[in-house]
Amino acid sequence: MHPTEKAVVPTRVIGLISGTSVDGIDAALVEISGTELDLKVELVAGATYPYPAELRERILAVGAGVAISMAELAEIDDAIAQVFAQAAQNIQIGHQPATLIGSHGQTVYHRPPKEGAGGQESRAREMLNPHGLNPSYPLTALGTPLGYSLQLGRGALIAHLTNITTVSNFRVADIAIGGHGAPLVPRVDAYLLSHPLEGRCIQNIGGIGNVAYIPPRHGDWLSKIRAWDTGPGNSLLDLAVEHLSAGAKTYDEDGNWAASGTPCHPLVEQWLNQDYFHLPPPKSTGRELFGVTYLHQCLKDAQAYQLNPADILATLTELTAASIFHSYRTFLPEMPQRVLLCGGGSRNLYLKQRLQVLLASIPVSTTDEVGLSADFKEAIAFAVLAYWRHLGIPGNLPTATGAPQEVLLGEIHQAQS
Repeated sequence: MHPTEKAVVPTRVIGLISGTSVDGIDAALVEISGTELDLKVELVAGATYPYPAELRERILAVGAGVAISMAELAEIDDAIAQVFAQAAQNIQIGHQPATLIGSHGQTVYHRPPKEGAGGQESRAREMLNPHGLNPSYPLTALGTPLGYSLQLGRGALIAHLTNITTVSNFRVADIAIGGHGAPLVPRVDAYLLSHPLEGRCIQNIGGIGNVAYIPPRHGDWLSKIRAWDTGPGNSLLDLAVEHLSAGAKTYDEDGNWAASGTPCHPLVEQWLNQDYFHLPPPKSTGRELFGVTYLHQCLKDAQAYQLNPADILATLTELTAASIFHSYRTFLPEMPQRVLLCGGGSRNLYLKQRLQVLLASIPVSTTDEVGLSADFKEAIAFAVLAYWRHLGIPGNLPTATGAPQEVLLGEIHQAQS
Protein backbone atom coordinates (compact mmCIF):
# COMPACT_ATOMS: atom_id res chain seq x y z
CA MET A 1 0.00 0.00 0.00
CA HIS A 2 1.29 3.48 -0.82
CA PRO A 3 2.07 5.60 2.27
CA THR A 4 -0.40 8.29 1.22
CA GLU A 5 -3.28 5.83 0.95
CA LYS A 6 -5.54 5.65 3.98
CA ALA A 7 -6.27 2.39 5.69
CA VAL A 8 -10.07 2.59 5.80
CA VAL A 9 -10.80 -0.91 7.05
CA PRO A 10 -9.36 -1.38 10.57
CA THR A 11 -6.37 -3.69 10.73
CA ARG A 12 -6.14 -6.06 13.66
CA VAL A 13 -2.59 -6.00 15.06
CA ILE A 14 -0.87 -7.51 18.10
CA GLY A 15 1.79 -5.49 19.92
CA LEU A 16 4.29 -7.35 22.10
CA ILE A 17 6.96 -5.99 24.45
CA SER A 18 8.85 -6.88 27.59
CA GLY A 19 10.57 -3.94 29.21
CA THR A 20 13.84 -3.60 31.08
CA SER A 21 12.20 -4.73 34.34
CA VAL A 22 11.60 -8.15 32.68
CA ASP A 23 8.21 -8.32 34.46
CA GLY A 24 6.64 -10.28 31.63
CA ILE A 25 5.31 -9.90 28.12
CA ASP A 26 2.75 -7.16 27.60
CA ALA A 27 0.43 -8.14 24.75
CA ALA A 28 -2.11 -5.79 23.19
CA LEU A 29 -4.64 -6.80 20.54
CA VAL A 30 -5.75 -3.63 18.79
CA GLU A 31 -7.74 -2.43 15.81
CA ILE A 32 -5.97 0.35 13.91
CA SER A 33 -7.25 2.63 11.16
CA GLY A 34 -6.07 5.86 9.56
CA THR A 35 -2.41 6.73 9.16
CA GLU A 36 -1.08 9.70 11.16
CA LEU A 37 -3.25 12.68 12.13
CA ASP A 38 -6.33 10.53 11.54
CA LEU A 39 -4.80 7.54 13.39
CA LYS A 40 -7.33 5.65 15.50
CA VAL A 41 -6.56 2.77 17.84
CA GLU A 42 -9.00 0.62 19.79
CA LEU A 43 -7.70 -1.78 22.43
CA VAL A 44 -9.56 -5.07 22.01
CA ALA A 45 -7.66 -7.02 24.65
CA GLY A 46 -4.57 -6.56 26.80
CA ALA A 47 -2.75 -8.95 29.12
CA THR A 48 0.64 -9.49 30.71
CA TYR A 49 2.11 -12.98 30.53
CA PRO A 50 4.90 -13.67 33.07
CA TYR A 51 8.09 -15.31 31.93
CA PRO A 52 8.85 -18.79 33.26
CA ALA A 53 10.95 -18.13 36.38
CA GLU A 54 14.10 -19.80 35.04
CA LEU A 55 13.96 -17.86 31.77
CA ARG A 56 13.46 -14.56 33.62
CA GLU A 57 16.54 -15.25 35.75
CA ARG A 58 18.60 -16.02 32.66
CA ILE A 59 17.45 -12.80 30.96
CA LEU A 60 18.27 -10.73 34.04
CA ALA A 61 21.70 -12.34 34.24
CA VAL A 62 22.46 -11.55 30.59
CA GLY A 63 21.25 -7.99 31.09
CA ALA A 64 23.54 -7.67 34.12
CA GLY A 65 26.54 -8.63 32.00
CA VAL A 66 27.04 -12.25 33.02
CA ALA A 67 29.20 -13.97 30.42
CA ILE A 68 27.47 -16.70 28.41
CA SER A 69 28.34 -18.70 25.31
CA MET A 70 26.85 -18.04 21.89
CA ALA A 71 25.03 -21.37 22.20
CA GLU A 72 23.37 -20.17 25.42
CA LEU A 73 22.49 -16.84 23.81
CA ALA A 74 20.83 -18.71 20.94
CA GLU A 75 18.84 -20.83 23.42
CA ILE A 76 17.59 -17.72 25.24
CA ASP A 77 16.76 -16.01 21.93
CA ASP A 78 14.66 -19.00 20.86
CA ALA A 79 13.00 -19.34 24.27
CA ILE A 80 11.96 -15.67 24.27
CA ALA A 81 10.56 -15.97 20.75
CA GLN A 82 8.53 -19.00 21.83
CA VAL A 83 6.95 -17.29 24.85
CA PHE A 84 6.27 -14.16 22.77
CA ALA A 85 4.54 -16.33 20.15
CA GLN A 86 2.50 -18.02 22.88
CA ALA A 87 1.47 -14.60 24.22
CA ALA A 88 0.33 -13.60 20.72
CA GLN A 89 -1.74 -16.76 20.44
CA ASN A 90 -3.25 -16.38 23.91
CA ILE A 91 -4.31 -12.75 23.46
CA GLN A 92 -6.40 -13.74 20.42
CA ILE A 93 -8.47 -16.37 22.24
CA GLY A 94 -12.13 -15.42 21.93
CA HIS A 95 -11.43 -12.69 19.38
CA GLN A 96 -11.14 -12.33 15.64
CA PRO A 97 -7.53 -13.17 14.69
CA ALA A 98 -4.86 -10.58 13.95
CA THR A 99 -3.14 -10.23 10.58
CA LEU A 100 0.03 -8.54 11.85
CA ILE A 101 2.32 -8.65 14.90
CA GLY A 102 4.68 -5.94 16.08
CA SER A 103 7.19 -7.48 18.48
CA HIS A 104 9.70 -5.28 20.26
CA GLY A 105 11.32 -8.30 21.88
CA GLN A 106 13.39 -8.27 25.06
CA THR A 107 16.22 -5.76 25.36
CA VAL A 108 19.31 -7.32 26.91
CA TYR A 109 21.88 -4.70 25.89
CA HIS A 110 21.77 -1.06 24.88
CA ARG A 111 24.79 1.12 24.03
CA PRO A 112 23.98 4.72 23.13
CA PRO A 113 25.96 6.31 20.31
CA LYS A 114 28.80 8.59 21.23
CA GLU A 115 28.24 12.30 20.70
CA GLY A 116 28.12 13.24 17.05
CA ALA A 117 27.73 9.69 15.77
CA GLY A 118 25.89 10.67 12.62
CA GLY A 119 28.50 13.21 11.50
CA GLN A 120 31.41 10.93 12.36
CA GLU A 121 29.77 8.12 10.38
CA SER A 122 29.70 10.35 7.29
CA ARG A 123 33.34 11.29 7.75
CA ALA A 124 34.28 7.65 8.23
CA ARG A 125 32.58 6.73 4.97
CA GLU A 126 34.46 9.52 3.15
CA MET A 127 37.79 8.28 4.55
CA LEU A 128 37.01 4.72 3.55
CA ASN A 129 35.45 5.55 0.24
CA PRO A 130 36.99 8.74 -1.26
CA HIS A 131 36.23 7.68 -4.83
CA GLY A 132 32.67 6.49 -4.26
CA LEU A 133 33.61 2.81 -4.24
CA ASN A 134 32.11 0.09 -2.07
CA PRO A 135 29.68 2.36 -0.18
CA SER A 136 28.22 -0.53 1.81
CA TYR A 137 31.47 -1.49 3.51
CA PRO A 138 30.78 -2.01 7.24
CA LEU A 139 31.96 0.79 9.49
CA THR A 140 32.51 -1.31 12.59
CA ALA A 141 36.11 -1.97 11.58
CA LEU A 142 36.82 1.74 11.89
CA GLY A 143 35.52 1.90 15.45
CA THR A 144 32.74 4.36 14.60
CA PRO A 145 30.70 5.64 17.53
CA LEU A 146 27.34 4.29 16.36
CA GLY A 147 25.04 2.91 19.03
CA TYR A 148 24.00 -0.69 19.43
CA SER A 149 20.90 -2.29 20.87
CA LEU A 150 20.05 -5.98 21.14
CA GLN A 151 16.50 -7.28 21.48
CA LEU A 152 16.06 -11.05 21.75
CA GLY A 153 13.03 -13.03 20.55
CA ARG A 154 13.53 -13.23 16.81
CA GLY A 155 10.62 -12.18 14.67
CA ALA A 156 11.12 -14.88 12.05
CA LEU A 157 10.41 -17.58 14.62
CA ILE A 158 7.37 -15.71 15.97
CA ALA A 159 6.00 -15.45 12.42
CA HIS A 160 6.59 -19.17 11.90
CA LEU A 161 4.99 -20.25 15.19
CA THR A 162 1.94 -18.00 14.87
CA ASN A 163 1.63 -18.00 11.07
CA ILE A 164 1.15 -14.22 11.33
CA THR A 165 3.38 -11.71 9.53
CA THR A 166 5.66 -10.22 12.19
CA VAL A 167 7.62 -6.97 12.30
CA SER A 168 10.56 -6.95 14.73
CA ASN A 169 14.00 -5.42 15.32
CA PHE A 170 12.60 -1.90 15.34
CA ARG A 171 15.64 -0.06 16.70
CA VAL A 172 18.39 -1.01 14.26
CA ALA A 173 17.44 1.21 11.30
CA ASP A 174 17.49 4.37 13.42
CA ILE A 175 20.78 3.35 15.06
CA ALA A 176 22.38 2.58 11.69
CA ILE A 177 22.08 6.23 10.61
CA GLY A 178 23.41 7.62 13.89
CA GLY A 179 20.32 7.71 16.11
CA HIS A 180 19.89 6.21 19.57
CA GLY A 181 17.14 3.84 18.44
CA ALA A 182 15.26 5.16 21.46
CA PRO A 183 12.81 6.37 22.45
CA LEU A 184 10.65 5.10 19.58
CA VAL A 185 7.20 5.69 21.04
CA PRO A 186 7.04 9.53 20.79
CA ARG A 187 5.79 9.57 17.18
CA VAL A 188 2.90 7.34 18.24
CA ASP A 189 2.29 9.56 21.29
CA ALA A 190 2.21 12.60 19.02
CA TYR A 191 -0.70 11.31 16.96
CA LEU A 192 -2.65 9.66 19.79
CA LEU A 193 -2.09 12.00 22.75
CA SER A 194 -1.44 15.51 21.42
CA HIS A 195 -3.88 18.33 22.22
CA PRO A 196 -4.70 21.43 20.16
CA LEU A 197 -4.18 23.83 23.08
CA GLU A 198 -2.26 21.97 25.78
CA GLY A 199 1.46 21.13 25.98
CA ARG A 200 1.86 17.66 27.46
CA CYS A 201 4.60 15.43 28.79
CA ILE A 202 3.92 11.74 28.25
CA GLN A 203 6.05 10.09 30.94
CA ASN A 204 6.58 6.37 30.65
CA ILE A 205 7.90 4.74 33.81
CA GLY A 206 9.07 1.26 32.98
CA GLY A 207 12.41 -0.10 34.14
CA ILE A 208 13.81 3.10 32.63
CA GLY A 209 11.85 6.35 32.49
CA ASN A 210 11.36 8.22 29.23
CA VAL A 211 9.48 11.38 28.35
CA ALA A 212 7.92 12.78 25.20
CA TYR A 213 7.17 16.49 25.33
CA ILE A 214 4.37 17.27 22.87
CA PRO A 215 3.57 20.96 22.30
CA PRO A 216 0.07 22.13 21.37
CA ARG A 217 -0.97 20.73 18.00
CA HIS A 218 -0.70 23.74 15.70
CA GLY A 219 1.89 25.25 13.37
CA ASP A 220 5.11 23.27 13.05
CA TRP A 221 4.33 21.32 16.22
CA LEU A 222 5.78 17.97 15.14
CA SER A 223 9.31 19.38 14.78
CA LYS A 224 9.09 20.82 18.31
CA ILE A 225 8.53 17.47 20.01
CA ARG A 226 11.37 16.50 22.32
CA ALA A 227 11.94 13.09 23.90
CA TRP A 228 14.62 11.25 25.83
CA ASP A 229 15.25 8.73 28.60
CA THR A 230 14.97 10.55 31.92
CA GLY A 231 16.87 7.91 33.92
CA PRO A 232 15.81 5.11 36.27
CA GLY A 233 12.13 4.25 36.42
CA ASN A 234 11.38 1.04 38.30
CA SER A 235 14.75 -0.65 37.64
CA LEU A 236 16.47 0.37 40.88
CA LEU A 237 13.26 0.04 42.91
CA ASP A 238 12.62 -3.54 41.79
CA LEU A 239 16.23 -4.56 42.33
CA ALA A 240 16.20 -2.96 45.79
CA VAL A 241 12.93 -4.64 46.79
CA GLU A 242 14.31 -8.03 45.77
CA HIS A 243 17.53 -7.36 47.69
CA LEU A 244 15.91 -5.92 50.82
CA SER A 245 13.26 -8.66 50.99
CA ALA A 246 15.84 -11.42 50.38
CA GLY A 247 13.96 -12.41 47.23
CA ALA A 248 10.52 -12.61 48.85
CA LYS A 249 9.23 -9.68 46.76
CA THR A 250 10.02 -8.46 43.26
CA TYR A 251 8.34 -5.02 43.36
CA ASP A 252 6.85 -2.50 45.79
CA GLU A 253 3.09 -2.81 45.29
CA ASP A 254 1.49 0.65 45.08
CA GLY A 255 4.72 2.02 46.58
CA ASN A 256 3.44 1.08 50.04
CA TRP A 257 6.82 -0.01 51.41
CA ALA A 258 8.51 3.20 50.22
CA ALA A 259 5.62 5.28 51.55
CA SER A 260 6.32 3.95 55.05
CA GLY A 261 9.84 5.39 54.93
CA THR A 262 11.39 8.85 54.74
CA PRO A 263 13.46 9.94 51.74
CA CYS A 264 16.99 11.18 52.39
CA HIS A 265 17.14 14.34 50.30
CA PRO A 266 20.92 14.97 50.64
CA LEU A 267 21.48 11.50 49.19
CA VAL A 268 19.12 12.21 46.28
CA GLU A 269 21.00 15.44 45.54
CA GLN A 270 24.26 13.48 45.59
CA TRP A 271 22.90 10.90 43.15
CA LEU A 272 21.56 13.61 40.84
CA ASN A 273 25.17 14.67 40.23
CA GLN A 274 25.56 11.53 38.09
CA ASP A 275 26.75 12.55 34.61
CA TYR A 276 23.78 11.07 32.75
CA PHE A 277 21.29 13.46 34.36
CA HIS A 278 23.24 16.45 33.01
CA LEU A 279 23.81 15.11 29.50
CA PRO A 280 21.62 17.06 27.04
CA PRO A 281 19.10 15.18 24.87
CA PRO A 282 18.82 13.25 22.67
CA LYS A 283 19.98 10.56 25.07
CA SER A 284 19.12 7.02 26.06
CA THR A 285 20.14 4.64 28.81
CA GLY A 286 19.35 1.24 30.30
CA ARG A 287 20.22 -1.30 32.96
CA GLU A 288 23.82 -1.11 31.76
CA LEU A 289 23.97 2.13 33.78
CA PHE A 290 21.04 1.97 36.20
CA GLY A 291 21.35 -1.69 37.16
CA VAL A 292 22.80 -3.95 39.84
CA THR A 293 26.18 -2.22 40.09
CA TYR A 294 24.52 1.19 40.40
CA LEU A 295 22.19 -0.12 43.11
CA HIS A 296 25.10 -1.52 45.11
CA GLN A 297 26.76 1.90 44.98
CA CYS A 298 23.50 3.50 46.15
CA LEU A 299 23.28 1.05 49.06
CA LYS A 300 26.89 1.79 49.95
CA ASP A 301 26.19 5.55 49.87
CA ALA A 302 23.15 5.04 52.10
CA GLN A 303 25.20 3.44 54.87
CA ALA A 304 26.49 6.85 55.95
CA TYR A 305 22.90 7.91 56.74
CA GLN A 306 21.93 4.71 58.62
CA LEU A 307 18.75 4.28 56.59
CA ASN A 308 16.34 1.41 57.22
CA PRO A 309 14.93 -0.58 54.25
CA ALA A 310 11.80 1.59 53.96
CA ASP A 311 13.94 4.75 53.96
CA ILE A 312 16.18 3.29 51.25
CA LEU A 313 13.16 2.55 49.06
CA ALA A 314 11.68 5.98 49.73
CA THR A 315 15.01 7.57 48.73
CA LEU A 316 15.31 5.53 45.52
CA THR A 317 11.69 6.40 44.67
CA GLU A 318 12.53 10.04 45.26
CA LEU A 319 15.46 9.69 42.85
CA THR A 320 13.12 8.52 40.09
CA ALA A 321 10.69 11.39 40.76
CA ALA A 322 13.46 13.99 41.17
CA SER A 323 15.30 12.86 38.03
CA ILE A 324 12.09 13.28 36.02
CA PHE A 325 11.48 16.75 37.47
CA HIS A 326 15.14 17.73 36.98
CA SER A 327 14.94 16.57 33.37
CA TYR A 328 11.89 18.72 32.67
CA ARG A 329 13.26 21.79 34.38
CA THR A 330 16.65 21.50 32.68
CA PHE A 331 15.87 20.41 29.13
CA LEU A 332 12.30 21.35 28.20
CA PRO A 333 11.68 24.55 26.20
CA GLU A 334 8.84 25.21 28.65
CA MET A 335 7.10 23.26 31.38
CA PRO A 336 4.05 21.26 30.27
CA GLN A 337 0.50 22.05 31.20
CA ARG A 338 -0.19 18.39 31.98
CA VAL A 339 1.80 15.23 32.68
CA LEU A 340 0.36 11.87 31.66
CA LEU A 341 1.96 8.77 33.17
CA CYS A 342 2.05 5.28 31.69
CA GLY A 343 3.96 2.05 32.25
CA GLY A 344 4.22 -0.02 35.42
CA GLY A 345 5.41 2.94 37.48
CA SER A 346 2.12 4.75 36.86
CA ARG A 347 0.58 2.28 39.35
CA ASN A 348 3.10 3.22 42.05
CA LEU A 349 0.88 5.60 44.01
CA TYR A 350 3.71 6.87 46.22
CA LEU A 351 5.91 7.65 43.20
CA LYS A 352 3.01 9.43 41.51
CA GLN A 353 2.38 11.43 44.69
CA ARG A 354 6.04 12.47 44.99
CA LEU A 355 6.14 13.53 41.34
CA GLN A 356 2.98 15.59 41.85
CA VAL A 357 4.56 17.35 44.83
CA LEU A 358 7.64 18.27 42.77
CA LEU A 359 5.57 19.46 39.80
CA ALA A 360 3.34 21.53 42.11
CA SER A 361 0.43 22.99 40.11
CA ILE A 362 1.01 20.90 36.96
CA PRO A 363 -1.58 18.10 37.08
CA VAL A 364 -0.23 14.54 37.00
CA SER A 365 -2.60 11.84 35.78
CA THR A 366 -2.36 8.75 33.58
CA THR A 367 -3.00 8.13 29.91
CA ASP A 368 -6.04 6.07 31.01
CA GLU A 369 -7.75 9.37 31.75
CA VAL A 370 -7.43 10.49 28.11
CA GLY A 371 -8.51 7.16 26.65
CA LEU A 372 -5.25 5.23 26.14
CA SER A 373 -4.36 2.32 28.40
CA ALA A 374 -1.46 3.22 30.71
CA ASP A 375 -0.67 -0.46 31.28
CA PHE A 376 -0.49 -1.42 27.60
CA LYS A 377 0.49 1.83 25.89
CA GLU A 378 3.98 0.58 24.98
CA ALA A 379 2.59 -2.65 23.48
CA ILE A 380 -0.02 -0.60 21.60
CA ALA A 381 2.76 1.64 20.29
CA PHE A 382 4.68 -1.28 18.77
CA ALA A 383 1.48 -2.51 17.15
CA VAL A 384 1.20 0.94 15.55
CA LEU A 385 4.88 0.92 14.52
CA ALA A 386 4.37 -2.46 12.83
CA TYR A 387 1.26 -1.12 11.11
CA TRP A 388 3.20 1.93 9.88
CA ARG A 389 6.02 -0.30 8.65
CA HIS A 390 3.47 -2.35 6.70
CA LEU A 391 2.13 0.86 5.11
CA GLY A 392 5.61 2.26 4.39
CA ILE A 393 5.34 5.10 6.92
CA PRO A 394 8.45 6.11 8.91
CA GLY A 395 8.23 5.38 12.63
CA ASN A 396 11.08 7.31 14.23
CA LEU A 397 11.09 10.96 15.24
CA PRO A 398 14.54 12.50 14.63
CA THR A 399 14.06 15.10 17.38
CA ALA A 400 13.62 12.19 19.81
CA THR A 401 16.27 9.71 18.69
CA GLY A 402 18.86 12.11 17.30
CA ALA A 403 18.80 10.43 13.89
CA PRO A 404 19.39 12.77 10.93
CA GLN A 405 16.22 11.70 9.11
CA GLU A 406 13.03 9.67 9.27
CA VAL A 407 13.33 5.98 8.42
CA LEU A 408 11.15 2.91 8.17
CA LEU A 409 11.45 0.90 11.38
CA GLY A 410 11.39 -2.86 11.69
CA GLU A 411 12.14 -5.97 9.68
CA ILE A 412 9.17 -7.78 8.14
CA HIS A 413 8.93 -11.56 8.46
CA GLN A 414 6.13 -12.89 6.27
CA ALA A 415 3.82 -15.63 7.46
CA GLN A 416 4.05 -18.75 5.36
CA SER A 417 0.64 -19.36 3.86
